[in-house]
Amino acid sequence: FLLISTGEYGLEITNNGPITTGAQATVHASLSIKNDSVTSNLYHFNWIYAPLILIQKSERQFNSVIKVTGEFPGTFPVSVWVTHRNCWLCQPVARNVTILQITEFVTGNLTIAQIEDTRLITRGSSSSTGAVTRISFCLHDPSHFFKSASFVYNWDFGNGVYQITKEPFVYYNCSTMGNRTVHLKVIAEWEQIGSIIHEREMVQKTGDFTTALELLDAVKSINVVGSRETHVMENLSLSLHINGTPPLALCWLIKAECIPLEGEKCHLVVINGSCYNLSHTFSYAGQYCLSVRVENGVTMLQTYHEIKVWPTGIHPAFFVLLCVAVVSAILGLVLYTTFRSNTQQKDLVEVADFDFSPLSDKNLSSHSESGCGQICCRSCFLRSSQEAARESHELLHSFYKPVKTYTV
Repeated sequence: FLLISTGEYGLEITNNGPITTGAQATVHASLSIKNDSVTSNLYHFNWIYAPLILIQKSERQFNSVIKVTGEFPGTFPVSVWVTHRNCWLCQPVARNVTILQITEFVTGNLTIAQIEDTRLITRGSSSSTGAVTRISFCLHDPSHFFKSASFVYNWDFGNGVYQITKEPFVYYNCSTMGNRTVHLKVIAEWEQIGSIIHEREMVQKTGDFTTALELLDAVKSINVVGSRETHVMENLSLSLHINGTPPLALCWLIKAECIPLEGEKCHLVVINGSCYNLSHTFSYAGQYCLSVRVENGVTMLQTYHEIKVWPTGIHPAFFVLLCVAVVSAILGLVLYTTFRSNTQQKDLVEVADFDFSPLSDKNLSSHSESGCGQICCRSCFLRSSQEAARESHELLHSFYKPVKTYTV
């Protein structure tokens, strides 16, 4: 549209072209007053649209709309000027012109959208390899000229693949990175009454459309290489390794918490490689988070990297050594207390009940003599030897099993 200002007034004029021959175009003019001191009066809009055919005209205080049609293709100027309604001979307060394009073909345009999680995301002419891409034809028919027409769409994807559909869209999936040129031929056909013999005849219009399709590798991963700990006033250097097709729009931000990055509220850079180095110096100790967002026109990926900032002069190993020292001291105290309590316990002493008195030997001798009186001396001697052996065996056995236990 065009906007021409003349002092206190401004006049804007627009049209909804291009249109096909036989269809109707709408041209709209709007008058605006810039100076509040100018009194509001009634105005008249004067149109020049020849050789177009006027279908309808409407006018209000500051607006006017006309509908025109054309039987021949071409570019046609449509101009308007505004005067005070009660002063036809006065100079126009504003004037303007617009160019209307009329073609004999079907009008419209191609759009490319990528399907992500059942959503259609439009990113110009770019799409991701391996993803499902929807290529759609949008018919431009503001006056519903083709409302009774049937359409056939012939698709050519530029790599030897062709497809014919009755729907104005097609799904395409390619795993090879590169540029494609998609061609579409639209055929519209409908029945109408002839202007000469007044018989029904089939009318056909066609349209050829072309769009570029750029297939890029999706941003698959972001790897942050670097330390997760640093000190106050020390320079922390990190390296970002990105798996995706450049150019890449990288946005990073360091804050106390991890947040999703939206818009331009971050450090935005454009890189033509797969690696980016950044450095940052922290002024205060605490817990921080590096938020990173990368997109390349077809996909967007975001990741986070937590960072611990320690005060100056304090290292994490100091706390580890302190914990080890405390645990060692507690363990030593426990061992010392246990050993000291064991030494204070009373000892257990085993005493065997042996009878070494002469009376015992005497009784044994008298018992042997009485036995010798009944049997021969040889039998007595053998019996005495067996008893001596049995006593010796019982004495050794009682060494392992104490008869009595005394506490000293």
